[in-house]
Amino acid sequence: MLPAVFTRTVIRTLDALASRMRLPDERTRRQRIGARGEEDAYFHLRKLGYAMVARNYRTARHHGEIDLIGWDHDVLCFIEVKTRTSHQVKPAEAAVDRHKRREVAQVIRDYLRHAPPMCQWRFDIVSVYYESRSSRPQFELFRNASLAA
Repeated sequence: MLPAVFTRTVIRTLDALASRMRLPDERTRRQRIGARGEEDAYFHLRKLGYAMVARNYRTARHHGEIDLIGWDHDVLCFIEVKTRTSHQVKPAEAAVDRHKRREVAQVIRDYLRHAPPMCQWRFDIVSVYYESRSSRPQFELFRNASLAA
């Protein structure tokens, strides 16, 4: 099994090579930062022992998306990732508002239709902060966050 640092380095190297060979990234700066936060959260959770099974999961029935899905021991975790470049405005986890929780709950219900019966599950939120462009991200993990709208 490859160490996470090696895997992350290979992925970022391949991404850098691909970016030179294709059209410029059309995403906004905010979208690029969000994607970077999701990627860093993925590797952070793997270090914590999560076994990741899906990224950016969507269903045809609902508009919502679940950023990450993984197993934390015997509990299936649906994870929302929020990324910020500063602690100044409002906490990243506060951006998971009533509307977002409702959308995520609908997608979770769809996903659980295919999960083992009586599967234990929970909803987690990971806040990722980049204080400066060169800094390493800071993570805050909120296990078993409420889906109540």
